Amino acid sequence: MGECAPQVFSGITPEQYASLLQKAQAAGFALSGNSGTASKYGVEVAWNYSSGTQELTFQCLRTPFFMKAEDVDAKIKSLVKGSLA
Repeated sequence: MGECAPQVFSGITPEQYASLLQKAQAAGFALSGNSGTASKYGVEVAWNYSSGTQELTFQCLRTPFFMKAEDVDAKIKSLVKGSLA
């Protein structure tokens, strides 16, 4: 239903990105590789990571009618920031 603007995170090292992938998989999203899309429970996300520029772009593409895209966006931000700690 809802789509959010892409979120861009800078300064993500390959190690931090690997940690983020593990956390996303623990949360139920099977992210793998440096780019792609994944969906679960009607939530669809897209991501693109460049190890050269250490930049990660994440975007919520779709949410079910009972979930706000902004809530998914906030969860993505929290997940990424948590992997940087």
